[in-house]
Amino acid sequence: MRDRFSTGVVSVLAALLAALLTGCTPSAAGTDGGGTTGPSGGTASVRPSAVRTSGFGAVFLAVDECSSFGKTSFTEVPCSGERAAARVVARHDGTTADGPPCPATTDFVLHISEQSRLSDEDGDGAVPQGYACMRNLEPPHPGDPGGGGGPRTIVGDCVYGSGDGQVRETACDGKGARKPQYKVVKAVATRSRCPLSTALYVQLGGPQPVGCARPL
Repeated sequence: MRDRFSTGVVSVLAALLAALLTGCTPSAAGTDGGGTTGPSGGTASVRPSAVRTSGFGAVFLAVDECSSFGKTSFTEVPCSGERAAARVVARHDGTTADGPPCPATTDFVLHISEQSRLSDEDGDGAVPQGYACMRNLEPPHPGDPGGGGGPRTIVGDCVYGSGDGQVRETACDGKGARKPQYKVVKAVATRSRCPLSTALYVQLGGPQPVGCARPL
């Protein structure tokens, strides 16, 4: 069966590759000193899109399908093949700004451009704009707690201050490009629920949008 290609799959490919290599994920942050805060937190309330599921070939990069890695595009391939590198763990139509977040341990996100029926390689229908939440088939897993990357900051991740009220993820083991300064130890609904030892508040999003981080 032929591989299928997306057109303009990744709109932020450079940022994605940088995150995979260096483990840098930006998040808003605030300190606990003098009431200083970072950018406004929280995420917009949206209605989730339906997740598409199917076997290889029926829907481009559906849940449980696999992709190879490429420099300018990502190819859908059979998961049993030697070119398979990552598996789709969630798939949504639309954009990441309007759709639901990826699962917590997602390693990276593929942004899929809309493709019409006429330009579809196999002629089996249009490919809507969407995004696929990907998990590497083999380590490393930058989306794991402390892994230093992934599209989301979660409990167990480490960050460093990057200026202007922002923090970025880095590997907790100190092997990343930047040394960790804080570790997110708890996710809560409001800052008042953070432990007294909290030195930094990190924007996580979701139902518990505040990350309580302690200094390392």
